[in-house]
Amino acid sequence: MSRPLCIMLVAGEASGDSLGAQLARALKRRLAGREVRFVGVGGEQMAREGVVSPFDYRQVTVLGFFEGLLAYPRILARVADTVALARREKPDIAVLIDSWGFTLRVAQGLKRADPKLPVVKYVGPQVWASRPGRARTLAKTVDRLLSIHVFDAPFFEREGLKTTFVGNPALHRDLGQADGARLRRRLGAGPDDPILLLLPGSRPSEIEKVAPSFLDAAARLKAQRPDLRIVLPVAPTVAGLVKALVARRGLEVLLVEDDSLKYDAMKAATVALACSGTVTTELALAGCPMVVGYRVGWITYPLIRLLIRTRYITLFNIAAQAFVAPEFIQAACNGPVLARALAERLDDSALRARQVAAQNTALDKMGRGGPDPSEQAAEAVAGLLEAAPL
Repeated sequence: MSRPLCIMLVAGEASGDSLGAQLARALKRRLAGREVRFVGVGGEQMAREGVVSPFDYRQVTVLGFFEGLLAYPRILARVADTVALARREKPDIAVLIDSWGFTLRVAQGLKRADPKLPVVKYVGPQVWASRPGRARTLAKTVDRLLSIHVFDAPFFEREGLKTTFVGNPALHRDLGQADGARLRRRLGAGPDDPILLLLPGSRPSEIEKVAPSFLDAAARLKAQRPDLRIVLPVAPTVAGLVKALVARRGLEVLLVEDDSLKYDAMKAATVALACSGTVTTELALAGCPMVVGYRVGWITYPLIRLLIRTRYITLFNIAAQAFVAPEFIQAACNGPVLARALAERLDDSALRARQVAAQNTALDKMGRGGPDPSEQAAEAVAGLLEAAPL
């Protein structure tokens, strides 16, 4: 009788926790008949699939160059904890999900501890947008990349890293059970009453930098439109921060902590104000027009401008090579500017319809409708487990 398989999954932020949980479920299906146990680092979703984290993964959720420098000693300590976990549990394979700075150091530590351990990176750094040298760094560190963008492979394979395109999980999000009318009933809103959805991010640094401008924009719109309903889904990683900000602002906001209701809110919203990230793709899938905003630290921003190689930060804008959704970055991400862009969409149903149509065209270019990315990723991981050697 074969021994149980031990699979290590490591995530360092909320989006990675979701990806890790989906991958764990897909691996259980793919490896049915084998005894499988999971170890690693993650949040609540991965914990439900059996990944018991040795520390609160929010300790490694850091955004920004200088913020990262300040957190560096803590990150190194959590890297050491993760490698120590691997030494104890002796996994057959390690899959490191997104979170570039943290997972790169984990990969390096795992390889030093056991050079024969297969290490897989799930979601590569966006080298097509900035810092192409990361492709070479990753190629020297891991054995396989599972990419979520069709345009990833050439950048990594030219550095010698075998890359498997599995698809973007956000494009495969099932919104069939989402019900906008259900959320409107909860709000006491009629079918035509305006609803503004705020999505300021899932990282503490995003809430600190982005949420104040988003709330300011919402307050300005509410003052002009007393019938406007405001909904704000809250990620577990930042629930306390968000609630404190909303309380200080004194703004009437429906805070949504149930993840399933988040998709109801996307279906119900007249327009959304979203932090750049996976959520913009989810909003587009839900047929919600949006305005995108983002901020980082003032010292970090000039460095990013030197490194960035694309005009756009929203994935479907990159696919379309156009500002399908308007983007307001750094100083432009302020209450008055965001409120004006949102007001245009609240007041013009034809503009909203045109934007939704353009978003749908861009989603098709990104590969909407392909196979389930989690199943594809599980197939790739299972293939590596079955191969000896890699």
